[in-house]
Amino acid sequence: MKQLRLGVLAGLFVAAGVLSWGGARLWDSLGTLPSVPLAASIVLAVIAAILLATALSLRARLRAQRERRPGAKGVEPLMAARAVVFGQASALVTALVAGVYGGTGVFLLSFLDVPPRRDQAIYAGAAVVAGIAVVAAAFFLERVCRLPEDSDDNHDGTGAAAA
Repeated sequence: MKQLRLGVLAGLFVAAGVLSWGGARLWDSLGTLPSVPLAASIVLAVIAAILLATALSLRARLRAQRERRPGAKGVEPLMAARAVVFGQASALVTALVAGVYGGTGVFLLSFLDVPPRRDQAIYAGAAVVAGIAVVAAAFFLERVCRLPEDSDDNHDGTGAAAA
């Protein structure tokens, strides 16, 4: 399974942001720009909380399994893989969504003197912050579910395994 790459997520965020900024400018010149929902940041925050709770639960279960605690409930590999896929998918979609709200928010920065537009800019900024929380939680979940590196191989300074 491939790991998340911060560069890919940042590229998606920037591309969606630029397209959203351009779309907001065009839409505003033709009519009224649709509003940024307050629920966007709330939904993203809930997703971040679910990812974080999943990561913390799996980390505790893996720790108990490693320490061979009696009655410890192990983690099935398929469950860990599903959790990682959920985290990665959430991070990718969130990068796009946060980019859209970020681009709209940047457009709305020039209208901060208009109270409704200022509120929309605040909602867009909150959605971007919540999106960053989702991406951070997804990276943490991926780190928790990462397979341990082989400790049986002794490596010398050249990067080749010693015989």
